[in-house]
Amino acid sequence: MPELPEVETTRRGIAPHVVGQRVRRVIVRDGRLRWPVPEDLDVRLSGQRIEAVERRAKYLLIRAESGTLIGHLGMSGSLRLVPADQPPAKHEHVDIELESGLSLRYTDPRRFGALLWTQDPHAHVLLSKLGPEPLTEAFDGGRLYELSRGRSMAVKPFIMDNAVVVGVGNIYAAEALFAAGIDPRRAAGSVSRARYDRLAEEIKKVLARSIESGGTTLRDFIGGDGAPGYFKQELFVYGRKGEFCKVCGTGLQEIRLGQRASVYCRKCQR
Repeated sequence: MPELPEVETTRRGIAPHVVGQRVRRVIVRDGRLRWPVPEDLDVRLSGQRIEAVERRAKYLLIRAESGTLIGHLGMSGSLRLVPADQPPAKHEHVDIELESGLSLRYTDPRRFGALLWTQDPHAHVLLSKLGPEPLTEAFDGGRLYELSRGRSMAVKPFIMDNAVVVGVGNIYAAEALFAAGIDPRRAAGSVSRARYDRLAEEIKKVLARSIESGGTTLRDFIGGDGAPGYFKQELFVYGRKGEFCKVCGTGLQEIRLGQRASVYCRKCQR
């Protein structure tokens, strides 16, 4: 599933080609996404100038003159720029044609994503109760410490809760906890303020590194497959079940937390 860095990579890739452009028309070939694409999206968006492409958590916000298109890539979706006359392939459900002759094309094989229209995105039910962005001053160890008091749930699913902080998906939670030396099974309420300070900093670092890596390895967003790709990372624990810890050499263990696989080092993480 695309996580925050992948969505930010997409935003950075399409924004220079989209912002300032006027929409010529919207073609919806299959609107059966997680929530139906609005039937009047063409009427609402056609003729509108796109003023900004922003991100909130894992949502893309394409701001036009009279409203905002909220986009979510689901588990397998992508947004890329192609020539408007390029024939659509299978699973390419929506085109937003621009005056430049390019189309912002939405592809989603599993159709778990979304394209929704709203006047006020931050008041929308999908966004209104989200926690702070992890790379802002609103997120720090103090917030984690205060919200965790009395919580018996494991620390890993705690930091993956979007009401606590947005965008810390499975990959980045596992990597940040390793970097902070915290056992993912530890009760959230038992982690000290000092350790939460360290964890918040590691969350910021791993996300910032991943975004920067995506930003420096972008493929061509115009033509070709146009996919932003999930940039290569030097992962310490995620997906490395049965391998040896790069720090201490201990065999890495896999457990399940919150119905998700979680790999950790029993020696480095306590």
